[in-house]
Amino acid sequence: MMNIQIRPATPDEVPAIAALAREIWQAAYAEIISQAQIDFMLAQRYDHQRLRADLDSADKWFDLACHDGRRAGFAGSEIYRGEFKLDKLYIHPDYQRRGVGGQLIAHVAARASRLGYSGLILAVNKRNEKAIAAYGKHGFTIREAIETDIGDGFVMDDFIMEKKL
Repeated sequence: MMNIQIRPATPDEVPAIAALAREIWQAAYAEIISQAQIDFMLAQRYDHQRLRADLDSADKWFDLACHDGRRAGFAGSEIYRGEFKLDKLYIHPDYQRRGVGGQLIAHVAARASRLGYSGLILAVNKRNEKAIAAYGKHGFTIREAIETDIGDGFVMDDFIMEKKL
């Protein structure tokens, strides 16, 4: 397992986070969803103003994983409909399968426990087999299947997975 540092993201890092998200999404989703949907979702979720608002929210957290000063990945978590949700977990391809994601999951799970939550949920694309397997390795199980209309004719076809804490 790599020695990484996990720390809260700062507003000054918003442009770098958005660029990192674009790089990771291109690698992760190119064979799963259309380029048009990737572009739409990145614009929706990684708009600089939205990221800054998320950083200012009392019920949302954004953690960066760094290795030797380089951003290796990030996790976004939030209180969502009464549950603690791992909303974002993205690891740069150079750092995948090296323990970075597991360390971020453990970090977010510890926060959820400290705040009194007995579980952690997430949504993952049903066709993202690598991510589903990785989450399973870290104790998540599939709770349900959902489809969510996200606008512009796009749908997220996801599993909701949960991990008991």
